[in-house]
This record gives sequence, C-alpha cells and structure tokens, in this order.
Amino acid sequence: MRAERVVSEARQWLGTPYLHQASLKGVGCDCLGLVRGVWRALYGAEPEEPGPYQPGWVEPPGEERLRDAGRRHLREIALTECQAGDVLMFRWRDHLPAKHIGIATSKTTMIHAHEGAVVAEIALAPWRSRLCYAFRFPDLPNEDA
Repeated sequence: MRAERVVSEARQWLGTPYLHQASLKGVGCDCLGLVRGVWRALYGAEPEEPGPYQPGWVEPPGEERLRDAGRRHLREIALTECQAGDVLMFRWRDHLPAKHIGIATSKTTMIHAHEGAVVAEIALAPWRSRLCYAFRFPDLPNEDA
C-alpha cells in the first residue's frame, strides 16, 4: 500500500516545471523538492529543512549531505531490492557524492525533476550506472510493512 501511495503522489507532480530549491506541486520543484513534496503529502510536515544549497550541491570533500539525510529519515535498502515507491540516489561520477534523486515507479522506470525540464516519468536504464543508494519511505501511519 505504501509503494502504491508513493507512486500515485509522485505521478501527481508530473509536468511540474523544474525550479531550483522549490517544492510546490504544479508550480515548481527540483529533484529534492519532488521527494519533499511526496513526503509532505503522505506524512505531513517535513522532518527537517534542507537549508539553502547550490544547483551543483558543492560540498566539502567526503561529505554526502543527500545520502546522510536519506539515512536519517528513510530506510536504506540494497540496490538489488529497489521496487516501485523507493527513493533512488545517483552520482554524476564515481568519485562524487550523490547529487540527484528520483522515485522508482517500477523496476525499470522512475519519476524525477531535471534542470531544464518538467517532472517526468522516464526509463531508469540510462541512469542505472549512476545509481548509488536506495531508500524506502517509512511505514505510513496505520500500515504494516
């Protein structure tokens, strides 16, 4: 049930224009803003504010802000366990921290916000080699895992 609700909510964001640091369905969002908006729809208030960040998410060497936030609020899973409704994180290059995030809608597709485009559901195949972390949303209130 949780996965179905996550995917259903994420699909309601389709067509939302990309807007750096925004998180408003139909108005604008970035990749993190999409996940934040899905969280709010399913759980209520966000567990923390992300604070300001640059489009390139420049971080000191060795820091993984996106991954660390995922570990604080989501349940990390093995990449081989990914299924619809899971949060996927990607690196642009092997030596860089995770900088992009999307929501799996099946084993082969995801929804994400990408600069210069609108929120879209796309094939995961071109992104699979960049996939570095996967997380599952926590149980919904009154839901058994």
